[in-house]
Amino acid sequence: MLKIGDKMPSFEVQDQDGNIVKSEDLLGNGKKTIVYFYPKDNTSGCTAEACSFRDNYAALTAAGYNVVGVSKDSAKSHSGFRAKYELPFKLLADTSTQMLQAFGAWGEKKMYGKTVLGTLRRTFIFDANGTLERIIEKVDTKNAATQILEG
Repeated sequence: MLKIGDKMPSFEVQDQDGNIVKSEDLLGNGKKTIVYFYPKDNTSGCTAEACSFRDNYAALTAAGYNVVGVSKDSAKSHSGFRAKYELPFKLLADTSTQMLQAFGAWGEKKMYGKTVLGTLRRTFIFDANGTLERIIEKVDTKNAATQILEG
């Protein structure tokens, strides 16, 4: 897993529109980048988290943040999810889980009493140069943006 002070891992994935997004595309714009990993589009916790970022998007951008959501869902799934909830930020489709693994957001978790491999809900905040400043491992889905703004 990434540690504070690490550089953003290199990646290349599709966004919700099928466009290729590379790690360097998120850097050098003078903004900090929030990369939040979530398990699945259109599930209650993931929708609450996405809507928290949507509802606080103006405050986040005013505070100098760029927001990107990532799950292993397809670009098509992301496109529908983004449109349904009017999300103003990119959703990245990491169908291979390479990005999830590089960030440390893929691993064992308990689901319905069983141990399974899957997406770990985590948020990573990078400075404008791509250096990791903060990791949120216990994400409050309904207040995900507030956790960052008040952090």
